[in-house]
Amino acid sequence: MSNQENVSDSLVLTPIETAKLLRIGRGTVYEQIRLGVIPSIRLGRRILVPRCALMEMLETVKGDGSHPLKANAPAGGSRHW
Repeated sequence: MSNQENVSDSLVLTPIETAKLLRIGRGTVYEQIRLGVIPSIRLGRRILVPRCALMEMLETVKGDGSHPLKANAPAGGSRHW
């Protein structure tokens, strides 16, 4: 099984895999995770993005590109699912 197939079957993504999937920069992903816009979980020092939560987040994005979680993001921390 190739690495690409492993990523597509995975329940969680790394921030780098998330950046590739969303076609945005790695730094942008980390910033959006920090702001709570991109859902994440932390296991020790490792940050992971649950695929189902990411897909749910993308489905809730409004037509103008704004995201409802952005206004409600917790100050100084990531949104944990």
